[in-house]
Amino acid sequence: MLLETLNPMYYNISHVVPEVSPTATVSLLLVSCFLLLVWRYEETSSIPGPGYCMGLGPVLSYCRFLRTGIGSAANYYNNLYGDFVRVWINGEETLIISKSSATFHVMKHEHYTSRFGSRLGLQCVGMNENGIIFNSNPSLWKEIRPYFSKALSGPGLVQTTDMCIKSTLTYLSRLKEVTTENGNVNVLTLMRLIMLDTSNNLFLRIPLDESEIVLKIQKYFDAWQALLLKPDIFFKISWMYYKYEKSAKDLKEAIEKLIEKKRKKLSTVERLEENMDFASELIFAQNRGDLSADNVNQCILEMLIAAPDTLSVTLYFMLMLIAQHPRVEAKIMEEIKAVIGDREVRSTDMQNLKVVESFICESMRYQPVVGLVMRKALADDVIDGYYVKKGTNIILNLGRMHRVEYFQKPNEFTLENFQKNVPYRYFQPFGFGPRACAGKYIAMVMMKAILVTLLKRYSVQPIMGRCLENIQNNNDLSVHPDETQSSLEMVFLPRNGTI
Repeated sequence: MLLETLNPMYYNISHVVPEVSPTATVSLLLVSCFLLLVWRYEETSSIPGPGYCMGLGPVLSYCRFLRTGIGSAANYYNNLYGDFVRVWINGEETLIISKSSATFHVMKHEHYTSRFGSRLGLQCVGMNENGIIFNSNPSLWKEIRPYFSKALSGPGLVQTTDMCIKSTLTYLSRLKEVTTENGNVNVLTLMRLIMLDTSNNLFLRIPLDESEIVLKIQKYFDAWQALLLKPDIFFKISWMYYKYEKSAKDLKEAIEKLIEKKRKKLSTVERLEENMDFASELIFAQNRGDLSADNVNQCILEMLIAAPDTLSVTLYFMLMLIAQHPRVEAKIMEEIKAVIGDREVRSTDMQNLKVVESFICESMRYQPVVGLVMRKALADDVIDGYYVKKGTNIILNLGRMHRVEYFQKPNEFTLENFQKNVPYRYFQPFGFGPRACAGKYIAMVMMKAILVTLLKRYSVQPIMGRCLENIQNNNDLSVHPDETQSSLEMVFLPRNGTI
């Protein structure tokens, strides 16, 4: 019709212009309005960060997160724009914060108790509105939290030292199982076996094949990290996520079999009070109708996998740091000799191991395993003068915060950084507030007990020429060593008798 209208064979050009001009005017107005909206959208936020650029900014920032992982992308934008940055993840506004005052504000308030992530991805690994780690339903999360808090404190906390010693000694006596032909020990595998055995003895108490479950846990975490931020379209192509789905399914099925064994055991015991633990409490809650079967299974799964991943890697990094800093090792051994002597460590010794505690804190600051926290704003708010809308995603970059504020030597590994008490707002390896890590107290006990038990018997050395800085690899959820090479191996030298 437009070509016919413009054809001078049929119409005089003086008649064409009035007929065409309304269409052209409307088109120009629409384009102008669109450009104005884009310009106004970019100007509405005073928060530093990449520009919107007609939608190109959100696409590029999301691609960076998918390509490099959350930790690397968060560090990139904080280094480029400062401690308070706005980006986009899957089209949603996301703030990356590495400032202690803003971090303190977010952790403290109830309207930041939800997390964010791909709903389909979390559904695939069983975490969507189940369990405690990434359960983003605040009301369901609050129902679950007390079960974890009870299990990780009180009598359970008192038993932890003895359980850690028992598991550590068991696997040190079987050290050949994780030792290569060259005589080097795969430290991460050793730590995972110890942690899983300890967790099982504390929270489930059912015989299991630790080596088999450890492999399934590794694959489960790989799946979780890979799927956490994936767009919905990714899950419409089955061959792309099949291996992750299978990894999650394999671990869930293995845990379900163990839980079923636990149910049968509870149904036959004579003295029920002697068999009450974390798993028992959840099973009875399900029987009462308080919790669903999926929720119970996921909670027990998360309780068993938490330590074998995060704490085992943390201890691996600590042993590497000890091996690279002989003066620190000498101070630790001097304290062990003075406080403990020839006997095994006891729960009553924990508060007296000041050097060991400073070493643990400095290790987690200098080489964090989990250096970020993910939250979602459940209400409009103002953080450090910036307006934050309900639904905004928030990444707290704690790893960077621990390097840029307060500490005298932030880029060095030194116990001087913890010679004095550090205000908790500046050092948050476990977070704080309503959604702080429920296991932060028991984690410190486990790390102290395992470190002391191991160091009393062995001196550790890295493979020649290998140091911590050239073996770490950033993943989405945490920092792990590169497991494709022999970077996990270390030399264990027996000490001349126990101390």
